[in-house]
Amino acid sequence: MPEPNNNNGFYIAERGGLPRFRAKLRHKGSLRVAFLGGSITEGAGASEAESASWRALTVQYLQRAYPGQTFEFINAGVGGTNSSLGAHRFEEHVLYSGPVDLLFVEFSVNDGEERSESVRGMEGIVRKCRRLSPEADICFVYTAAPKNLTGPLPFNIAVHEEVAEYYGIPAVNFAFRIYEGMQAGGIDWSILAPDGYHPHDAGYALYAGYMQEYLVSALSGPAGGAPEPKAWPAVPLEAGNYEYGIMLPYSAAAYSAEFRTAVLLPDDPLMNWRFSTEHKAAEQPGAELSFTVTGQSAGVLLLYGPDSGIFEYSVNGEPFTPVNLFDDWCLNAYRPIPVLFPVRTTRGPLSVVIRNTGQKDVNSKGTGLRVLKLLGN
Repeated sequence: MPEPNNNNGFYIAERGGLPRFRAKLRHKGSLRVAFLGGSITEGAGASEAESASWRALTVQYLQRAYPGQTFEFINAGVGGTNSSLGAHRFEEHVLYSGPVDLLFVEFSVNDGEERSESVRGMEGIVRKCRRLSPEADICFVYTAAPKNLTGPLPFNIAVHEEVAEYYGIPAVNFAFRIYEGMQAGGIDWSILAPDGYHPHDAGYALYAGYMQEYLVSALSGPAGGAPEPKAWPAVPLEAGNYEYGIMLPYSAAAYSAEFRTAVLLPDDPLMNWRFSTEHKAAEQPGAELSFTVTGQSAGVLLLYGPDSGIFEYSVNGEPFTPVNLFDDWCLNAYRPIPVLFPVRTTRGPLSVVIRNTGQKDVNSKGTGLRVLKLLGN
């Protein structure tokens, strides 16, 4: 893994920088800045997410530094989600108003320990952004968590750096600065982020300070027109990356009569989702839905919670595979959980059938199957 190419060690990897965004700032106009990530981008732990999170403080910095600009800021942070789902929800949550000019991507905490899946997600986001919003600059952001504070370049950050290096994307490593401060004795992360993940206001202020330090450097320099986008690698790191990932409405599937349209009630516990909870629901064994997408993979985004059961799926007539997603988080609230079926070697039609088995985890209160979105790639 190449080390970041700059004088700040593992802190800032400048690479291609933010040249197009810097050039656009020289001219009055309207610029769209998006923040794509998990709960730390959304602002969990801050006293007020829209004023004290690193995202909100970065927004405030850009507004102060460039008062002649009109900005639109997009909060595409969704708690508990990883880069794989980020690639699938990119068009709906990032590009809903049109192309963006600057994209921050933060998933180093929520991505798992499987390198290929993490690359598929992060590379998919990059390639999708460059294809659908080609004038955008991209910046990766790495935040702190116990697994990201084990050394200068822990696994999850190293995998994201592999993608960043391949595509020349700058990265700001908040986690390294926290790690460095902990090693020197100047930072007590247990005070700044008692749960190890979500900073309180003082921790978010540190994050925002690190980002501001980078932006001051990246956005300064001589005026001039935006450079032509550099050619990007024709061959991806992962052939099955989620560049063509898409999140479809639940209505794109066909449902058996057991399904009903439902929404969560105001007093139903919900976490990690601030969008519509309208979905299709069924409890009966044998309740079935089917849909077809074209690509290398398919999946479904379920609204999973205290009364969710075990379901099974089949792709292109293959034997059904049972899936039990119930975990300790389900005891307390509903949340969106993506299920991505195995990636195929080639693109083609994928006919998916999902059935309610009528069975449940020993800790579940029911056998519900709640379909929020359909996924394809």
